[in-house]
Amino acid sequence: MKLSDLLQYKDIVIQCHDNPDADALASGYALHWYFEKMGRDVPFIYRGNHAITKSNLLIMLNELEIPVSYEPDYDHVPELLVTVDCQYGQKNVTYTEAKNVAIIDHHQVTVDLPPLSEVRSNIGSCATILWSMLNEEQLDVRDDRNLCTALYYGLFTDTNALSEIAHPLDRDMADSLIYNKIVITMMRNSNISLKELKIAGEAILGYDYHEVNQYLIVQAKKCDPNILGVISDFVLETAEVNVCLAYSINPNEIKFSVRSCVKEVRADELAVVLSKGIGGGGGHRLKAGGTIRPEMIEQLFPDFEGMNDDTDDFLEAMFIDRLDEYFKSYEIIYAKTAEISTEGMKLYHKRPQRLGFVKATDLFPEKTLVSVRTLEGDVDIVIEEDVYLMIGIEGEVYPIMGEKLRKTYMDLHEPFVREFEYAPSVTSTYLGEKKHLMEYAGTCVNKGKARIYAKPLDHKIKLFTRWDEEKYYSGDPGDYLAVREDDPHDIYIIQDRLFDQLYEEVKPGNP
Repeated sequence: MKLSDLLQYKDIVIQCHDNPDADALASGYALHWYFEKMGRDVPFIYRGNHAITKSNLLIMLNELEIPVSYEPDYDHVPELLVTVDCQYGQKNVTYTEAKNVAIIDHHQVTVDLPPLSEVRSNIGSCATILWSMLNEEQLDVRDDRNLCTALYYGLFTDTNALSEIAHPLDRDMADSLIYNKIVITMMRNSNISLKELKIAGEAILGYDYHEVNQYLIVQAKKCDPNILGVISDFVLETAEVNVCLAYSINPNEIKFSVRSCVKEVRADELAVVLSKGIGGGGGHRLKAGGTIRPEMIEQLFPDFEGMNDDTDDFLEAMFIDRLDEYFKSYEIIYAKTAEISTEGMKLYHKRPQRLGFVKATDLFPEKTLVSVRTLEGDVDIVIEEDVYLMIGIEGEVYPIMGEKLRKTYMDLHEPFVREFEYAPSVTSTYLGEKKHLMEYAGTCVNKGKARIYAKPLDHKIKLFTRWDEEKYYSGDPGDYLAVREDDPHDIYIIQDRLFDQLYEEVKPGNP
């Protein structure tokens, strides 16, 4: 759906959920701003039993002049109702009769979506979706400092101070906005009430520590999700605690926060494991979080009887089961020192495949620290003289030495043109200068000489490559563990869905 698709209607109302947070307010504000640019006067409302009282949100409303109205008894029937940061028909948004409905949201889908809908469940905030949709309409939000500040704060709060960002589009928005830092500081320093401070303290006192895997679980009373981040950050400073899970049970959802201080556990990966099949989660290496939906728990666990007095025990037992299963499910391989036996592994060579490549020093000078941004996440590398960046068939990016590139691939001397869900970019860490990799990429095709030993995995692997000893790559059962025939420490993982596209077995008489 495009925002311009909504312009066919004349009588339009924007509605967010009944207990608006910063993301809901920012999203509704962005949509109101769009309609205003299009010459439309569109009301932005919220309903429910209570008006906004949180200090940080009142500052947001006043300082940023957000035109939202509390309308508990709203009875007008608009031609089009647009719900933002929620889905029409969910329990957290009061029913408003409308002739037509549109939905813009980033949560897991739990209702039947109307034809006019834009729901991206892998995005960190609804504000990011509105920002992206405004960009698609060729509108630059940087013309409005208040709107930029609202969008930034919406993402900031919904991703626990940007620590739980999972999608590169969220990072792109955060990097591009020109926001009012003073107002952000005011709101940040008014985020916790004395009541919430007490909730945090009581939650920490009731911790549940598991010594074998050195993780700690904390349950907090109903609270703002940001409080969970405060709790888990504090707990992780405790000796002998490597991983922390903090969660709270709200009437319509369970929010959780995950922290890790060891390189062998990625918080974002663990968040996905904890919410698999019952919600969604993400973030980055050390900090992550997510949401679990009770209705999805009911579908996956028939013995779950809904939100009641037994919910606490059920959830804690479920979390413990998933954590313990996670910790015993994987093997760790450090490529730099690993001795992988190729016995029982088959020999493969690459199929002809057009890939992209960029000489690193064509982007930035030698010794520059850069961040490579792809759909898989951000990777930091140092620009070296004979290092190239390869671009794979799904937009993945990985470094390769020039000697190995020239030995393995043939330069076709033509630009690399391909569409990806997210086009990779490289940003100088110190200067902040960003360059889009596709604008510099040439095309190469493998010569068919590079061969690997590979075998499908029957268990989970965490692989620290020779290129990066701080971040691991995950391999699941069915994916392939690969070792280059000419370099026993060049070990990597190839996803199952890509393996047959990239490699074919070396048969006798077909070297």
